[in-house]
Amino acid sequence: MSDPRLIPPAPKTTLPDPIEADSVIYNPSPDRLLALSREFETGTETETEFGSLAHVTEQRSRCADRTKNAVDDAFDATDHAHIETALQCARERKTICLDRRIARHPDHSYVGRYYVPTRYARIALTMTNLFEPAERGVDPDFVTVQIPDHDEIAIRVLPDTGVTAVLGSDYSGEAKKSFLRLFMRRVKERGGLGIHAGSKRVTLHTDEDGLEDVGQVFLGLSATGKSTLTAHGLWLEEPESATMLQDDICALLPDGTVAGSEGNGLYVKTIGLSADEQPETYAAATHESAVLENVAVTGDGTVDFDSDEHTANGRAAILREHLTSADNGIDLDTVDQVFFITRNPVMPPVAKLSTTEAAAAFMLGESVQTSAGDPESAGESIRVVGTNPFITGPEGAEGNRFRELISDLDADCFVLNTGYLGERAKDIGVEESVTLLREIARGTVEWTDSEETGLTVPRSVPGMDIDEFAVPDHVENYETKLRELRADRAEYLSEFEELDESIEDAVY
Repeated sequence: MSDPRLIPPAPKTTLPDPIEADSVIYNPSPDRLLALSREFETGTETETEFGSLAHVTEQRSRCADRTKNAVDDAFDATDHAHIETALQCARERKTICLDRRIARHPDHSYVGRYYVPTRYARIALTMTNLFEPAERGVDPDFVTVQIPDHDEIAIRVLPDTGVTAVLGSDYSGEAKKSFLRLFMRRVKERGGLGIHAGSKRVTLHTDEDGLEDVGQVFLGLSATGKSTLTAHGLWLEEPESATMLQDDICALLPDGTVAGSEGNGLYVKTIGLSADEQPETYAAATHESAVLENVAVTGDGTVDFDSDEHTANGRAAILREHLTSADNGIDLDTVDQVFFITRNPVMPPVAKLSTTEAAAAFMLGESVQTSAGDPESAGESIRVVGTNPFITGPEGAEGNRFRELISDLDADCFVLNTGYLGERAKDIGVEESVTLLREIARGTVEWTDSEETGLTVPRSVPGMDIDEFAVPDHVENYETKLRELRADRAEYLSEFEELDESIEDAVY
């Protein structure tokens, strides 16, 4: 009998034939790409004070409203024509071709082939920083063609075939996500679940004076603290440690493994980046190997991470090797704790969830809109299933799959508020969030069922006065707002036809 968690595998289709021409540069080195970026500069490139490349793009976030895929959207001849247009442009122009490895897991590793015109070598350099090179002679699983200077913005995806066309956008995030979107699709076909999440391994003392590992996973939209918390050392001292494995897209697998996807680097937000608050990330972003995108740089090369002159969604493609908190590996052996990062002002700093409540939290995906998704709506409340804007296929089925996997793996789940209580009445800072993560990993938090919130919340936390963060003390008309929130959540969950009713009923 077949596994009911599986979705039908991708049909046997043929990827586009390799583009073979004298005008194609195959898998150039980072040094060659850097030289090409300077040779074919488009007028937006700058050399920084650190000797790195910085550039300003025309599009400064993903064009979600211009993106269609053949699984979830009406896909007609015009959409297919966009894909053929991209392929034809790549055949006719001087083009770079990169073959990159997406993930290392023996059962979930793929090859992505990326084409971009040579004059946009800077985007290829970003991709080189993020993904490891594929072995020579291996056929690709995915093909992406990006034509940034096309006169129309259109991102078109054939998930089952593995082809993506990016027309009219020069934003590197479109290239990166083109592969990761398809990686998650393939994982789902094989019984796992792709998640927009960071992963880390926390190594702690045990009662027997030994060491044990705790695997933590963080689901959250960009700019809500996911990368910060994933990379944070939790203020541990040797031999204890906290090791970042992956900070963006992972695969939750039936055996409990969390497979990473990007083996070379990270594509981090830079707004407000400082040596004091994020020393490791700052050091990597100021290394000569980093590629800065839409970061303010003065004429003499001075970098200003605090400025939103171009956008609040400034980025840096940095190398893992420059992060001492990063491990050589990118896979987490076992997931023990899952955290849903929210910025809902009615939620406590942390609450412990049952498996079914966790599935409801997964479906709700409550957060605030960020500049990475829609700069014009930044700061507004938003719901994104799985905090993952890159799902293909029925979203309700994702919630069902998440509950099945988490139930089988017996992982603990939590919702973590990294924002404010009330209307900015009480800030939950990095110090509080880190303290909670460390003590939850240690198992030293005492929990209680709160009649006021209806949630399982901390009674005590070592190193933190948790009573200062009692939600009703900071939210006016709390009971009314909580009642309205629950009703709104229930209505939202009822919209997903595929979602199991027990998850719909688990509104917290």
